[in-house]
Parts: sequence; C-alpha cells; structure tokens
Amino acid sequence: MHIVIMGCGRVGSALARALEKQGHSVAVVDQDPTAFRRLGAGFNGRRVTGVGFDQDTLREAGIEEAGAFAAVSSGDNSNIIAARVARENFGVEHVAARIYDPRRAEVYQRLGIPTVATVRWTADQMLRRLLPSGAEPLWQDPSGSIQLAEIAYAPSWVGHRLSAMEEAAGVRVSFVTRLGEGVLPEPQMVVQEGDLVHVTLRRSELDAVEAAFAKGPEEGGH
Repeated sequence: MHIVIMGCGRVGSALARALEKQGHSVAVVDQDPTAFRRLGAGFNGRRVTGVGFDQDTLREAGIEEAGAFAAVSSGDNSNIIAARVARENFGVEHVAARIYDPRRAEVYQRLGIPTVATVRWTADQMLRRLLPSGAEPLWQDPSGSIQLAEIAYAPSWVGHRLSAMEEAAGVRVSFVTRLGEGVLPEPQMVVQEGDLVHVTLRRSELDAVEAAFAKGPEEGGH
C-alpha cells in the first residue's frame, strides 16, 4: 500500500520508518525541508516539501494512489484540514489525524476522521487506524488463555446491529470505544463508523473471530 504522511517530526518520521519496514511505500510531506533529516539515510520513500493540505502537494506525494493518510504535524487545524482533503477530495480509505486538544476529538470524529490524542498517542495506535486488520491484544489473564482484544472489522458492518456481529462470530462484545469514550453494548446498538470493537475471548477462538469480523454481515442480515 502507498501511504502519505503529513508532518516529519518525531511522530511522522517514526511512523514513516515503521511503515516502510512493513513493506509499504511511503511519502512524507513537510514545509521544512530540514525536517526530513529525521528520516535517516536508510529511508527510501518520497520527501515532498510543501503544505500538507495543498492538493498539488498531496498529488506530488502520490495521494491519488494512496490507501492511507496520516496527519501528524504540530497543528490541530492543519491536521484536520489535511485529513478532510485526503478523505473528501481524494477518497483515501484510511485517514487518521493526531490531535493535541482532546476536547476537539469528538468534533473531528463526527466528521468521520479517526483521531489520536497526543496524551495517549502510541505508534501502535496510529498504525492501527491506518492499517486496520486482525486483532490487537489489550489484556490477557495470567495463563494467557483469555484475552481482551480490539478486533478489526469489515466496513460493511457499519449500520448493522452489534448483536449480529456477536452472533456471526460466536462471542460477546465487551465494550465499544465511540468518539473516544467506552460504551457498553445495548440490545439495539448499531455499529457506527469509527467504532472500535473490543471482545473478551479464548485465545484459541481468535482466528475464527477475526475471520468472522473481516467477512462482514451476511447479505440481507441486519
């Protein structure tokens, strides 16, 4: 996958190296050409000098063939504008923005832009938003047989009841993170875009649950 990153600070450069190490092609955009020094000599991706929400700059970075876009500059407003341009103007599927002010996160989430607040930022969280797949274990019991995990799911689950997802996978959802807050499942709860779904399950069930979530709902099921 080709991935465009706006911002070449500590976060952007670390993200770029991690993604390239995973085999993805990466382009990094920054207004300051000296910022690209943080990428190191071993970085083989594109370095594009310019404003990260300028459409011509983004095209130079390969946004038109990008599968993901990360806005991790030092400005909240720049990050969210760039993320919206990537999503709305270029149709990039996986978009995430880093936010310094967590109070703004709910507003941005309502715009359909997943956010990662700096106070709880980790490279794993940002990678998770850009490349949602499989499961991310969050906790396990001392024996390792029971896990609490965030399970990625097919976009086609959005608009379907959470209970249908549970039935398809044969598990109970422990809680959902919605707009940055934990929400306990209710009988009529419907999956919304941006929801993070957390499941407690036996480790031996993980592959089957991942597959059921990734498959999406049966045709006509709600």
